[in-house]
Amino acid sequence: MSEAGGPKGGRGAQLKHTGLRPGWTTGACATGATTAAYTALLTGDFPDPVAITLPKGQTPAFALAAEELTGEQAMAGIVKDAGDDPDVTHGALVRASVRLLPAGSGIVFRAGAGVGTVTRPGLPLAVGEPAINPVPRQMMRDHVTAVAQRHGGSGDVEITVSVDHGEEIARSTWNPRLGILGGLSILGTTGIVVPYSCSAWIDSIRRGVDVARAAGRTHVAGCTGSTSEKTVVAEFGLPEDALLDMGDFAGAVLKYVRRHPVDRLTICGGFAKLSKLAAGHLDLHSARSQVDKSFLAGLAADAGAGAEVAAAVADANTGLAALQLWPPLGDLVAATARDEALSVLRGAPVRVDVLCIDRAGTVVGRCAPR
Repeated sequence: MSEAGGPKGGRGAQLKHTGLRPGWTTGACATGATTAAYTALLTGDFPDPVAITLPKGQTPAFALAAEELTGEQAMAGIVKDAGDDPDVTHGALVRASVRLLPAGSGIVFRAGAGVGTVTRPGLPLAVGEPAINPVPRQMMRDHVTAVAQRHGGSGDVEITVSVDHGEEIARSTWNPRLGILGGLSILGTTGIVVPYSCSAWIDSIRRGVDVARAAGRTHVAGCTGSTSEKTVVAEFGLPEDALLDMGDFAGAVLKYVRRHPVDRLTICGGFAKLSKLAAGHLDLHSARSQVDKSFLAGLAADAGAGAEVAAAVADANTGLAALQLWPPLGDLVAATARDEALSVLRGAPVRVDVLCIDRAGTVVGRCAPR
């Protein structure tokens, strides 16, 4: 944070510049509903509003839209507010039903109505698991533990997350193509939905470059989200005002840096997303570009992978599944994305390197600056 109390750069500053209102992820809503339901099981009363703590320390409070307490099970529901983001799950009712289990059972997650089940490999969850992503699971575990400590529970519970009309809403997402069947995924790495208006966010990227240059930064990083920001800070120790939240707008970063150069630009993001840049896409949003597994298979074949490996890569469920089949793809995608970025820069005096990461932020591909 700056001395004046506001962020100098990165996601916080860009969001403030856009004037757009942030919202809450399905994972945050499920955590709030779980917290309220488990509290009611142990005390007989639902906290309303229910407050939770997000991974970065924010403490939102959610009003309950539904509640029910019967014996050893309680249910609470929260209506998702996506802020100014055009999120298909905005207004959806996210419910969590919590049932007491015998001591020592631990925490068990179930998919209720409207929440999908994983049926194909390549996702951060095993086949057969409910589509409740790792960070929301950890948030729910942490809050169950806190409630148990506060009210004398064992913390052994079954959590069933459901979303009203979730199966219908999921038809507007990529879930069916990814093999997530029966409904939506419960998502979020920060608990906060960062809203994107294309023109407002691109303008905020330009202001971010301006701030970095005015501060004398010679090395800036274009990041696709909070996980990639953490990665570049850990790798390079970059200060907040050297971080550009490019989101899906890789082209906006490259075109503005072409006209307003810095010595070095690091691009960091998920392997699958940056494989789109490697394939020549400058808008990385899933609605406007897709992971091309045939392109990845071609990279593998050109690099000496056998025909059988290339065919398996082409048939992979996701980009990360393709990477797991042939790990050298990580460095190949990084180098190819760098070269694509250099072609957009058209000879501007900017050295570029690329870091590809997995969902946990582990670097799975890199290339040297050029």
